[in-house]
Amino acid sequence: MTSSAVLFRPFVSPKLSLPNRIVMAPMTRSHSPGGVPGPDVAAYYRRRAEGGVGLILTEGTGIAHDAALNDPKVPFFHGAAALAGWAEVLKGVHESGGKIMPQLWHVGLMRKPGDGPNPEVTPVGPSGVGARPVQLGAGGLAENVVPPMTDNQIAEVIAAYAHSAAAAKRLGFDGIELHGAHGYLIDQFFWSATNRRADRYGGNLAQRTRFAVEVVQACRRAVGADFPIILRFSQWKIADFAAKLATAPDELGRFLAPLVDTGVDLFHCSQRRFWQAEFPGSDLNLAGWTKKLTGMPTITVGSVGLDDDFLTGFVEKKGSEIEGIDRLLRMIEQDEVDLVAVGRALLVDPAWAAKVRDGRLDELVPFTPTALMRLD
Repeated sequence: MTSSAVLFRPFVSPKLSLPNRIVMAPMTRSHSPGGVPGPDVAAYYRRRAEGGVGLILTEGTGIAHDAALNDPKVPFFHGAAALAGWAEVLKGVHESGGKIMPQLWHVGLMRKPGDGPNPEVTPVGPSGVGARPVQLGAGGLAENVVPPMTDNQIAEVIAAYAHSAAAAKRLGFDGIELHGAHGYLIDQFFWSATNRRADRYGGNLAQRTRFAVEVVQACRRAVGADFPIILRFSQWKIADFAAKLATAPDELGRFLAPLVDTGVDLFHCSQRRFWQAEFPGSDLNLAGWTKKLTGMPTITVGSVGLDDDFLTGFVEKKGSEIEGIDRLLRMIEQDEVDLVAVGRALLVDPAWAAKVRDGRLDELVPFTPTALMRLD
């Protein structure tokens, strides 16, 4: 049995050094009325840093574009009031010895007409074809929701990403994560079901990375060469759990190559269950294949420490029991992946990392749906 000590080895890369391998996964909390994170949000993140998390990735934060969000209580990452709130979050995490990056988010056509915080604003998406999550994981596609984004609209959104990235650098954050997963805007450009464009932003899978490439390039110009940029991507979508961007390793390699070339420093590879192999004939999961194909550091994620995925909590309103992490420890020991993002286990227990570190496994807390409603 591999010792949990492997989770507490330092991680060192050219742009990012962490005291251990544990990352707090981004989890939407909807506790920031008016888009402004308050003292309760700062305390929430500080508790996870005090509990031994090496890197915190914040909940998704809205970039400086009026159609970026579909929930008026999700925090902005622009504007004086919101950025002042994030400065307090940052202060608390750094004082507790942690590191933190905002996840920059645009929901695209996951936003419906009339959604807050700007109900008068029309949603945007690559081809006017939107995911329709009537029930999480059981939605579909809504055709011709809005006209396809124009070149000017695309340029405005790219500039908004760069604006928020520059704010993160200015405030003193430790990097940024771009949310390119789960069927949100960047992923809508990746996915053939929602990107049917015939211009330079469409085409085959590698060509459909162009929007993301230009977002990364704009952010890089805004933050400089040494500021870490993480890209989160997934195969699955909220509207289609069975969706695949790549059905084989060589296809995944073609998808990743332009993103590596443009300067992504680390890939956050989202799965619902981290232990599931991505392709037949190999035990490697999505993060493992991404590292093998690119040589870049990766974060694995997906129901770490629990026996079932988020669907049980978010849709079925059921709890999840504690599950061992031996498979995860072997993956890190064998250098298949570099970091591990922990979601619901940290949501319910801010001290999860410290308990694992100290061998207090009998004190770990099962996940219950009531944790989704709290900010503690």
